[in-house]
Amino acid sequence: MDKTWLITGCSAGLGRALAESVAARGDRLVATARSAAALEDLRDRYPDTVQAVALDVTRPGDAARAVALAERSFGGLDVLVNNAGIGFIGAIEEGEPHEYRPVFETNVFGLIETTRAALPALRRRKGARIVNLSSGAGIAGSAGSGFYNATKFAVEGLSEALAEELAPLGVRVVIVEPGPFRTDFLGRSIASAARQIDAYAQTAHARHHYRARNDGRQAGDPAKAVAVVLRAVDAEDPPLHLPLGPAAHRTAERKLDAFRADIAAWRDVSIATDFAHDEGGQAS
Repeated sequence: MDKTWLITGCSAGLGRALAESVAARGDRLVATARSAAALEDLRDRYPDTVQAVALDVTRPGDAARAVALAERSFGGLDVLVNNAGIGFIGAIEEGEPHEYRPVFETNVFGLIETTRAALPALRRRKGARIVNLSSGAGIAGSAGSGFYNATKFAVEGLSEALAEELAPLGVRVVIVEPGPFRTDFLGRSIASAARQIDAYAQTAHARHHYRARNDGRQAGDPAKAVAVVLRAVDAEDPPLHLPLGPAAHRTAERKLDAFRADIAAWRDVSIATDFAHDEGGQAS
């Protein structure tokens, strides 16, 4: 059965690739970007099934208007994709509030408000889906990406809680955790701290070199990533966590191995923290 989608951040990257695929397969789509002009060609190619509207996730009211457009034009909403996001490179000490707070406003608070605006419509549709774009950076932190990591860790926790809240209502959540894909994310979608402190030359500053070496050379094929996302959305039992690409899987496996090692090494000490007796005086 065809679906009605609302996707944020459709001007470029994975959001644009997903919007193209959704429209091409005949689904209905409300495509959004900060400038609707960037989506005119998509709307013109699919005038009966695609609506385009400006949506800045940090601007109050934009998300509600986009959801209202989906309901007015297509009778409801089946899939919300929270794709809009920006990156930031810099050591924690280097970042200034005016540099890192916008990353949280877009990646976390913008996602929250877009989701809240869409939930009433989604709850009315059997089998609805919410797809939240996290990242391999939402699985494990790394030097130079701490602020971005923090936003994507927030997306992970929020999405896991949301999945529990919505499961009894028939709405499923999928957290997509891409590794490096060949989009412009390392270009125009990512900013860097203006201040650089020499003490972090061997740690955080390596992210600057990674960006310079890999922009436009990432191994991941966006079309293949989109195919996996579509398959997950269509699945009767979609995954909660969906790492995309070999790099994301390696990150997840390293994180799980390190987590298990820490737990095992400190288990006996760290679990011996309950009161010796319960309130009734019985041994616990």
